[in-house]
Amino acid sequence: MLISVLSWLIGGLFVAAAAVVLSFVLATWWIAAKAERLVPACGKFVEIDGNRIHYVEEGEGRPIVFLHGLGAQLHHFRHTLFGRFGAGYRLVALDRPGSGYSVRAGGASGRLPEQAEVVRRFIEELGLERPLVVGHSLGGAIALALAIEHPKAISGIALLAPLTHLEARVRQKFDLLYVPSRLWRRVLAHTVAIPLSLKYAEPTMKFIFAPQAVPEDYMIAGGGWLGLRPAHFHATSTDFVAVEEDLGRLERRYGEIAMPAGILFGAQDRVIGIAAHGDPMPGKIEELDFERVEGLGHMPQFVEPERVVAFIQRIAACAFAGVT
Repeated sequence: MLISVLSWLIGGLFVAAAAVVLSFVLATWWIAAKAERLVPACGKFVEIDGNRIHYVEEGEGRPIVFLHGLGAQLHHFRHTLFGRFGAGYRLVALDRPGSGYSVRAGGASGRLPEQAEVVRRFIEELGLERPLVVGHSLGGAIALALAIEHPKAISGIALLAPLTHLEARVRQKFDLLYVPSRLWRRVLAHTVAIPLSLKYAEPTMKFIFAPQAVPEDYMIAGGGWLGLRPAHFHATSTDFVAVEEDLGRLERRYGEIAMPAGILFGAQDRVIGIAAHGDPMPGKIEELDFERVEGLGHMPQFVEPERVVAFIQRIAACAFAGVT
């Protein structure tokens, strides 16, 4: 009798657990479908070594390639900066592998040199002649890797609030993304990660944009909804885990960078602190153009786009002066 009762109890617990998991799976599917309906793919696709890269471009002239940060996508530049440059530039923004509508190659690690190589191949595939590369946040670390390991592919780098040094505090701020197990990362992506991300989207966005306010149109025009999809969460967690593999080694090679380079950093950035990631850089890259902006947070392209465009154009003038 006791065994029978225990069997029923255990069976009931399994059914209840399965129902909870199913509810999370269905909620994830519904949220992801809504995200893709609200922010559909808007560009072209190109195959790069097993990666299907989604990108947009605008204008003609000297090429500038834009690399977004962790958990972001190409709308961080398309919406904020495109249309402000004027004539004479070919602006190209891509969804990094796994982010937005780009698909990461099977077995890819997300490590910085790997992503830099994808960008190099992307530049080659589109026939871009030594572009200036603009990198925001984690995109800045990838731009630095590109400048170190593939200097002949680009003419210069313009970095916005870049991740430049290994720092334990950065992991602590995003500890929910630190999922070393590939299997567990995939399970979370298709169950609890997306519903929880939606629940905490408002405080997360306030933290990322602080001390500035979150733009009212961020979720659609800024592409924010695209982060609420399983593949995007999986790629973001993969990128976050992979950073530690190479950033420390790359730090020691910044002195090798011998091309026009600039950094624009908000002094009140709460995501990536200027003291650890900005202030040490002028002594590591020769003739670095370093612009410190008081009162500015982590998202300068959204809150001060004109300043950002002027900064990029300043670095571009130096970079393209050496391109024949």
